[in-house]
Amino acid sequence: MLYTNLNHIETAADYFTIIGNNENVMVVCGRMTPSCIQVYRIAEELEMKHAHIKFYDMEFDNPESGVLKNVVEYYNLENIPLIGYFKKGDLVEVSVGTQTKEQISTILNTYLKLRGNESKFRFDN
Repeated sequence: MLYTNLNHIETAADYFTIIGNNENVMVVCGRMTPSCIQVYRIAEELEMKHAHIKFYDMEFDNPESGVLKNVVEYYNLENIPLIGYFKKGDLVEVSVGTQTKEQISTILNTYLKLRGNESKFRFDN
């Protein structure tokens, strides 16, 4: 488990339940490295300002995180943290690597306020 103040996703079952039962979700998948810690801290701060969004972390090295790491392989992304942004169960945006508060805020304000069932990314399981 990661030592952050975010809620934790520890299993694939938790991941699917959280993504499926919440309209807006941001998941930071990473390790306890300086670049990841910076993003966790930003997420913790933004969580207080965006009550309509659920914020979670997920440990990159946990085998259960494969459900989100598949995005890395599918889109050939090669950096952490991996941040997934979900709207009504669909992945609408993904970012990798260290992000600033402004970059994350822009994504939250753009993609997690989409109307309808638009999705930038689709995965068929």
